[in-house]
Amino acid sequence: MKIIYLAYKNMVSKPLNLMLSLMLLMLSVSLVTFVLQLSQQLGGQLNKNIAPFDMVVGAKGSPLQLVLSSVLHVDAPTGNIKLKEAEFIENHPFVKTAIPVSYGDSYKGFRILGTESEYLSLYNAKLADGELFKTSFEVVVGSNVAERLQLKIGDSFIGTHGLIDSGDDAHDEHPYVVTGIIEQTGTVVDQLLITTLESIWESHNHEDEDHHDEEQDESHDHDEEHHDDHDHDHESDEYHHDDETSEHSDEHEHDEEREITSLLVKFKNPLGMVQLPRFINENTNTQAALPGYEIQRLTNLFGSGVKTINGIALAILLVSALSIFISLLKTIRERKKELALLRTYGLSTNQILLLVFSEGIFLALIGFILGWVLGRLGIWGVSQYLQVSNGYHLQILGPDLTELLFLGIIFVITIIATLLASISIFKLNVAKTLSDA
Repeated sequence: MKIIYLAYKNMVSKPLNLMLSLMLLMLSVSLVTFVLQLSQQLGGQLNKNIAPFDMVVGAKGSPLQLVLSSVLHVDAPTGNIKLKEAEFIENHPFVKTAIPVSYGDSYKGFRILGTESEYLSLYNAKLADGELFKTSFEVVVGSNVAERLQLKIGDSFIGTHGLIDSGDDAHDEHPYVVTGIIEQTGTVVDQLLITTLESIWESHNHEDEDHHDEEQDESHDHDEEHHDDHDHDHESDEYHHDDETSEHSDEHEHDEEREITSLLVKFKNPLGMVQLPRFINENTNTQAALPGYEIQRLTNLFGSGVKTINGIALAILLVSALSIFISLLKTIRERKKELALLRTYGLSTNQILLLVFSEGIFLALIGFILGWVLGRLGIWGVSQYLQVSNGYHLQILGPDLTELLFLGIIFVITIIATLLASISIFKLNVAKTLSDA
């Protein structure tokens, strides 16, 4: 106990040396623990969000952009595809589930997603209150959206065109009504306003329909002015029949022209993942992207950055070990007389060596704890940012196996530095040292 107390007193007697060693060690540990936790948790979040789907089919462009926009909802879409093309993929024998999604509108920065109720089922999303959408312009709200915007059952709002809250080009003629609030899932669902596909189509086709109706009315009036009074009834009946035929044709044409943003696919077996994406990319006007593959590419890019930062942290750790070595070496040389006196009071060489070791271990342990806390504060700060921007929540976890292994590496480096600094203890001549005093 006295040795530990002496080690503590020796350590705090040189505050500047102590602060330098601790700061270097803290910086190294905080970098390593922060980067490890961030990469692990973000990787887990990404995998959790892409797990329900094996393939995304959308407009030609960047496959990574297609996955980010359609599955993770953090990018702009590559474009739209025809609903008819999507129906062909839905009916393919390799396909187990195919869910169309359509988006492009938002409310106060949160995306309005048109899809089917099965989309929620694949994320195991359950309602905390209310009921699912049944008709157009009914919407269920993700937990983060409801909390941020204070939306409740029965509230209504106007969506705006675009994925950024610009406040322009609002669809005033079609207000959305909140029918349900979704329990927190820890997935992208928490950040979405989810409605029917028909809601998206109707909100964007409304202006086109109004323009088309005006043209039909003008054509109808123009034709009536040129009818003879004698043939008025007969021609009117013919026009009415032609008008009905035209409306039926327009409706069929309208269905043919309906578009979605993308199709989210789950395969029946691994064979579909091997054959169907290549077939789609080579033989259709659409593109197929595999979320697992694209996210792996993305995390590999992150991995290069993680390795770089860990390399920097290791370099700082070596500088920290050098600082501890110099500090202990300087302490031993300055306190030769004190160490000689301790020998005369009955302390053995091993006990004096233990004293120096205790000081080094104290430095390593305190530096690791402070660095670990600093790294977790960084995780908390990033979590707050991601919670607001993307709805991702990072957990503040205890030390994991990798971090404990890193602590072991720190102890080994510290022990080596302490041993090198303590060589002079074995050569300490007590009589000569005291006589020189």
